[in-house]
Amino acid sequence: MEEVELNQRQAEDLAMRACLGAGANPASARSLVDATVSAARFGPSAVGFPHLVDYLNSFREGRINCDPTPAATRPFPAHITCDADRGIAQLGFDLAFRDFVDAARNFGTALFTQKNSYTTGELGYYVRRLALEGLSGLAATNANAMVVAKAGGPAVYSTNPIAFGFPLGANAPPLIVDQSSSATAYVNIAAAAAKGREIPEGWAVDNEGADTRDAEKALLGALLPFGGRKGANVALLVEMLSAGLSGGSWSLDASSFRTGDTSPAVGLTVIAMMPGPPGSDHIARAHQQVRRLKELGVYVPGFSGRPRSIGQPLRVSRAVFDVIGRFASKWDQSTGART
Repeated sequence: MEEVELNQRQAEDLAMRACLGAGANPASARSLVDATVSAARFGPSAVGFPHLVDYLNSFREGRINCDPTPAATRPFPAHITCDADRGIAQLGFDLAFRDFVDAARNFGTALFTQKNSYTTGELGYYVRRLALEGLSGLAATNANAMVVAKAGGPAVYSTNPIAFGFPLGANAPPLIVDQSSSATAYVNIAAAAAKGREIPEGWAVDNEGADTRDAEKALLGALLPFGGRKGANVALLVEMLSAGLSGGSWSLDASSFRTGDTSPAVGLTVIAMMPGPPGSDHIARAHQQVRRLKELGVYVPGFSGRPRSIGQPLRVSRAVFDVIGRFASKWDQSTGART
């Protein structure tokens, strides 16, 4: 597969022009660019620039409000709640971030909930940002129903991911666990379908509820939870944490994030926690523990396999690059910029 290499500045510039070309206002574009480049460096590649295409199409087709006015309130001293106004989830989080961090440092823990947004993108992004502030974090979100509780049943949950972050000190990347409650993420099914690849058994069912390894049939069917009933229970837990606490749409009621002109209006919940009282050695202990685990051959997400540094190029498939480039060219043409 042909790839295009971009440095940090080129990646940010391309994504910014594409967001503006799709109709996003500057604030939304800036928040989404930061999250996209972060996902490209730290998260699975599918939730970086390939997922940006979903956002660009959704700006253009009306699933995302291009000029939202997120409204944050504080019903309790350590609880910030936000209505995203059908915009991207990242913008509401960005606008509340400093107050959220300050609340966690002041009270020891703080809660951010948000409703009425588009899907969150890489969920690890939210807890990674907290970890870089020296805070532990837990995040949960939902989207439109695409996961069955059991084979043959109706789709009742989204992939309902949950993410956890823990800081490991200034000289180490944080521990980041970011995984869906489904056997795999939806973007992995979509990527396999786009490349004509089979998917592993146990990932999905077709539209008749039968196990399938055909990614195209899986897109017309539904995903399976990991671990059977236990994964379905985790999906329910995430549903209550995200939509239940925030007031966002339940997965059963959320519209698709890829088709139509209606916002999925889903929920996001992020919990920030001080990793110990002032002067404690909890971060150092955690760092020592993950080093012990790594020495024993345990893969520690975020710590094992260091992310690409700022100086290393980002790689984007030619097909994705060309789609994003077409949106960017709309902005160039509207401003008379030279491409």
